[in-house]
Amino acid sequence: MSLAGKHILLGVTGGIAAYKIPLLVRLLVKEGAEVRVMMTPAARDFVTPLTLSVVSKHPVAVDFIRNDHTWQNHVEWARWADAVLIAPLTANTLAKLVQGQADTFLTATVMSTECPVLVAPAMDAEMYAYPGVQKNLDTLAGYGMEVIPAETGELASGLTGQGRMPEPETLLEHLRRLFEPAEGPWKNKRVLITAGPTHEPLDPVRFIGNRSSGKTGFALADAFHKAGADVRLILGPVCEGEQRLPYKVVRVQTAREMFDAVMGRKDETDIFVMAAAVADFRPAQTATNKIKKTGSRLHIELEPNPDILASLGHSKSEGQILVGFALETENEKQNALEKLQRKNADMIVLNSLRDAGAGFGTDTNKITVLHRDGTSREYPLKSKKALAYDLLREMEKYF
Repeated sequence: MSLAGKHILLGVTGGIAAYKIPLLVRLLVKEGAEVRVMMTPAARDFVTPLTLSVVSKHPVAVDFIRNDHTWQNHVEWARWADAVLIAPLTANTLAKLVQGQADTFLTATVMSTECPVLVAPAMDAEMYAYPGVQKNLDTLAGYGMEVIPAETGELASGLTGQGRMPEPETLLEHLRRLFEPAEGPWKNKRVLITAGPTHEPLDPVRFIGNRSSGKTGFALADAFHKAGADVRLILGPVCEGEQRLPYKVVRVQTAREMFDAVMGRKDETDIFVMAAAVADFRPAQTATNKIKKTGSRLHIELEPNPDILASLGHSKSEGQILVGFALETENEKQNALEKLQRKNADMIVLNSLRDAGAGFGTDTNKITVLHRDGTSREYPLKSKKALAYDLLREMEKYF
């Protein structure tokens, strides 16, 4: 959905992630949107009003009184906007919005608007997880605002955790989807996504698995949901995704459990997106007690797990769409094309562990999309959440 002609009002508060906002403004302007920016006084410590004024081509509002000593009408700003995005949203401004404190131009404007409001909280991991902050985010969601969850990654403190503001490209996609037609191509489409690893137990303590984090699956599920699809996520053992998931989640541990969960829903699904990193093999025998170290070697016999992608490919009905993923380390495109044909998929998403920033556990990826008709398209390194929307547009070609 194009943002051409839309009035986008950005609110910037005093967090380090404010340094990303000039790029977001440029992306919005490039889309054809008209952008105005308002800031809290503390935000000026991280990005200057002059910078945001230059890239937005409009004066920036910080206080109720302009530099020429005239009143700045916050109600006029509120009524001008088609959508408001506050990014980054600090814990302090979050609390003010919840409590209805209108002591800044930004909070007074947001409280006066009738258009959709999106917020992108950003803070250190411990602050983000603090019960009061989580309760306030839930309260804002109850007010009708869309809360864009913070991402996991390296934080300004030097620690790693959930608290990063999504990249500008991801925020842009949230705004795009806000203006999608009510009857878009994904409306009521039934989408089944697999995500994360599988764990194949050796004994009650140990397992065979991989490093998949499930981040791509979460990003896809979120994008599909926002596009109007009926989403079901079949999720392997990962730690993320416990809070505020607006779609259905089925948790599994092993490849056989994931196979059963997928095949049991085969006839009620329009699009299958197999993003999970399913273990190809499992131990032939699982010990009932913890295996003790009794010698210098341990021999484990493995047997194949059911092939979910191939089973779907060779049993799907006319009109069902099957999307697979291929993580390769050599002969990447050739291996992915062979997988596309062998598994009878409609589309394969290829990435390589040889590309920096791609693969397991990262917030970014670099992919090549291969279609059954022989066409393909490469996407540069970007956030997995932004790539999720690229993949939606690739799949829309099948409708």
